[in-house]
Amino acid sequence: MKTVSLKIDDSIFGETEKILSRINIPRNRYINEAIEYYNKVQKRQILEKMLKAESSLVKKDSMNILKDFEKIDYAD
Repeated sequence: MKTVSLKIDDSIFGETEKILSRINIPRNRYINEAIEYYNKVQKRQILEKMLKAESSLVKKDSMNILKDFEKIDYAD
């Protein structure tokens, strides 16, 4: 496990301490869980941006292919 020193805004620290006193979880565990959750959120946002970028790259080609399929006469 790594040791990290960080500065936390007084208001965030105070709010965190109030919550910790009610939920009875060590501060270290609480911060680890918060960072883990935030990492998951960030990974999803990164994936979303990548998917949007890749989707826009193939959008024009996809529309052209769909138009080609619409021109096919299936009544043969």
